[in-house]
Amino acid sequence: MRLGRVLAGLMPKEPEVHGLVALMELQASRSAARTGPSGEPVLLLDQDRGRWDHLLIRHGLAALARAEELGGAHGPYALQAAIAACHARARTAQATDWPRIAALYATLAERFPSPVVELNRAVAVTMAHGPAAGLELVDALASEPALKGYHLLPSVRGDLLSRLGRFAEARREFERAASLTRNERERALLLERAAECEDRRGGP
Repeated sequence: MRLGRVLAGLMPKEPEVHGLVALMELQASRSAARTGPSGEPVLLLDQDRGRWDHLLIRHGLAALARAEELGGAHGPYALQAAIAACHARARTAQATDWPRIAALYATLAERFPSPVVELNRAVAVTMAHGPAAGLELVDALASEPALKGYHLLPSVRGDLLSRLGRFAEARREFERAASLTRNERERALLLERAAECEDRRGGP
């Protein structure tokens, strides 16, 4: 972030530099809330927003505004920063503007195509329009070579299947995701979710 700020000072008229600074500031603002007391990962919607760094949020929003003023609203960093800004502006998880996030991801996917962006778009579409709509997008990524071995693909699919009440399928997806991640705490969380699915379907 320090180097980004230096670069913004050297190139004050370059919108994407301000977009990059905005993205770093906004993402860093959530650092303290990303892990629990034992180091376990805390998902975005479960984070204590009182632990977010509001000074970094203000700096990030100001940098994003500068990028947009300079005509860089559709740059890759500025678009990602705009998505992060939607989270930063929401006082509660329920207040998040998911339709706008889904629209921003659609723009990002159109201008800078990426399977990971499509996966993130599927999550936003789920939150805005329901799990069935999100699952349709996720299933379209099943044969994507770039996502083979990427644990977040079965993790997201497991979450959507669970939301739809398809617990047996969800359990298998969470177990597959757990087998793919190298992070022990993530693996523990995924196996916990698999066990919850097993409980909810009433046993084997």
